[in-house]
Amino acid sequence: MRAVLKYLGVFIQLIGVAVLAVPAMGGGVTNLHLAVGLSFIVGGYLAHIVLGKLLEL
Repeated sequence: MRAVLKYLGVFIQLIGVAVLAVPAMGGGVTNLHLAVGLSFIVGGYLAHIVLGKLLEL
């Protein structure tokens, strides 16, 4: 379980990349897609750092 939590931030970042990539391939990129994708990527980055520090304790 700890191994999954350790990489939860990376999985969240991959969801953000998918949110950005799918509309880009279809040609329908809007500001909403960009904002949601960016929030997933930044949130995943922060979660990866925070969960990494918490699981080291």
